[in-house]
Amino acid sequence: MNLETISKIGELVIGAAIVLGAIVCLLSAFGIVRLPDVYLRSHAATKSATLGVFIILLAVFLYFMFYLEHTSAKLLLGIVFVFLTSPLAGHLNSRAAYRSGVSLWKGSVRDEMKTALKKEREAEAEQ
Repeated sequence: MNLETISKIGELVIGAAIVLGAIVCLLSAFGIVRLPDVYLRSHAATKSATLGVFIILLAVFLYFMFYLEHTSAKLLLGIVFVFLTSPLAGHLNSRAAYRSGVSLWKGSVRDEMKTALKKEREAEAEQ
């Protein structure tokens, strides 16, 4: 294979990765609209949107690196910060919703946080 063919295949793979990331983000948006409670919506928003944005940013980074011969530190930082902060923000939003009394969906099977929160409140009352 010559260099031009390899270049075209690389562009197709990077383009497919961007389309895949966009599809994952679209599925995340459907999850936000269709899921029944705040906890499941938060899960859809943080997990799949993080994966979609990660795939897109990684594909853009690879395009810049291989085709424009430019290594972008900003894209690397963007990948790292999205990968770290989005799930953390979703966790904290769900925790705040639970502590403020937002009820679980009626189809939820377990509530493991209930006993832990009860023990924490009893420990605070003893002090």
